[in-house]
Amino acid sequence: MEFSPFNPIVKLCLQGMGMEENSQPQKAVELFLQVWNEATNNFEKFLAAHYIARHQKTVSDKLKWLETALEHALKINDDSVKSALPALYLHIAQCYKELNAEKAKEYAELANLYKNNPADKGPFYHGTKADLQIGDLLTAGGNSNYKSEFKMNHIYFTALVNGAGLAAALAKGDAPERVYVVEPTGNYENDPNLTDKKFPGNPTRSYRSEAPLKIVGEITDWQRPAPEELQKFREKLADNKGEIIN
Repeated sequence: MEFSPFNPIVKLCLQGMGMEENSQPQKAVELFLQVWNEATNNFEKFLAAHYIARHQKTVSDKLKWLETALEHALKINDDSVKSALPALYLHIAQCYKELNAEKAKEYAELANLYKNNPADKGPFYHGTKADLQIGDLLTAGGNSNYKSEFKMNHIYFTALVNGAGLAAALAKGDAPERVYVVEPTGNYENDPNLTDKKFPGNPTRSYRSEAPLKIVGEITDWQRPAPEELQKFREKLADNKGEIIN
């Protein structure tokens, strides 16, 4: 399963989040319920239940939807969903604080258990317009691919080839888009700019490292976004003030 911002269900979720940001919670709930009704797989059901849960008025109703989200998440053997488990277990634990102290402790322990380093073993990809060779090292400290005025303290990569392709398409410059296969040479962590932000966990399987990435190959067969979708992403980047670009 590859998370995509172009998926119709994901688009509905984004619309619902937009309603939340515009202080229209009722319209947001209606959209999330539409997501629930139109969901066709466990991942989409998991997303819908997650968003519906946060609009519930009582602890018991919130807990019911969180446990529904967990039920569907546990049916998916995928690193993008596993990354959501720590926060999901923690939210359930917080609900149980008012209902069952023993269960609250149990879920809090599960949250800590799943909070360790990413389990994702790749393969990993980095999208750019730079012309690089196998064996080259990508290092932190350079300028951002998207806003050249920002220095990067980390080097970023993803386990989704199409996600790397989108990054390449958005990178500044007129050179051809390149998606390289990379290997981390040191420890890496979930990208905090994305993890548990708009979506639960790290569905884009995006990571960052202070250690170099070694280029071990190149991918040419990846899905390029439609021009209109690409333009939307460019507009979002143009509006960014740098708070999520490290």
